[in-house]
Amino acid sequence: MIRLEVGQEAPAFTIETTEGEVTLAQLVEAAEKGVIVYFYPKAMTPGCTKEACDFRDNLNSLKGAGYSVIGISADKMTSLEKFKEKDSLNFPLGTDPDHSIMKQWGTYGSKMNYGKVFQGIIRSTFVVGKDGKIEVAQYNVKATGHVARLRKTLGLDA
Repeated sequence: MIRLEVGQEAPAFTIETTEGEVTLAQLVEAAEKGVIVYFYPKAMTPGCTKEACDFRDNLNSLKGAGYSVIGISADKMTSLEKFKEKDSLNFPLGTDPDHSIMKQWGTYGSKMNYGKVFQGIIRSTFVVGKDGKIEVAQYNVKATGHVARLRKTLGLDA
């Protein structure tokens, strides 16, 4: 399975989002410092809701530090739109139903749950810098407290 490393070129993508079709290049171009790309298993589940609301609640300070955010799952657009509206999410959510982007980013593969191995989305977060390279690569992140840990990694909290 692919695992992206710091310093590698981020795999390019074009994705349909709750705010229209975007490319990674467009997101990077629009950001002052970089883009936080996070992958999550399923909209409106407890862990994914906690993580999305954490990004929502920290978005202004992340933007103030020069970062934009996009969340990606395999959910249908109708589910993503409901998720965004229900939880007042203030950043785009992208749909990758065939897992093609996730496979390029190493976020779809073998997972273990209750002792059983299955194929699924691996909760992961990346920061892509203005040069298009991976600055942070975090796999198997915990939803609770994740944004606070990411802020510390980015040096945003003293």
